[in-house]
Amino acid sequence: MDVTDYTVKQIILWHWHYPEEEKKANKKVKIDLLLPLRKWLDNFEINNSSLAHRICKLIPSQCPFARTIKVWGKTLLTIPPLCKINPVYDELMSLRFRALSYLAECGEDVSKYC
Repeated sequence: MDVTDYTVKQIILWHWHYPEEEKKANKKVKIDLLLPLRKWLDNFEINNSSLAHRICKLIPSQCPFARTIKVWGKTLLTIPPLCKINPVYDELMSLRFRALSYLAECGEDVSKYC
């Protein structure tokens, strides 16, 4: 048995005996720097109507960044909504929804925020 055969045999046996070790070695560590902010937004409690009104006014219902640039009636450039690029977009929409739900449970009119 030469060195190449021995090495190939060892690699195959190692993979066969220790597949979980290979999976652990292939996993990359992903660091999420915005995780504390996301958790804070998800756990934020809305406990009065003035706070709920303020949240509904500050967080728009639709993406304000979508634009169509026209010159003499012809579209030159269309800028797509960039909200999905925002890393905390889903958490902000969830917070706005909870604020709207709180106002609806209080019996207030939420149609002006839709």
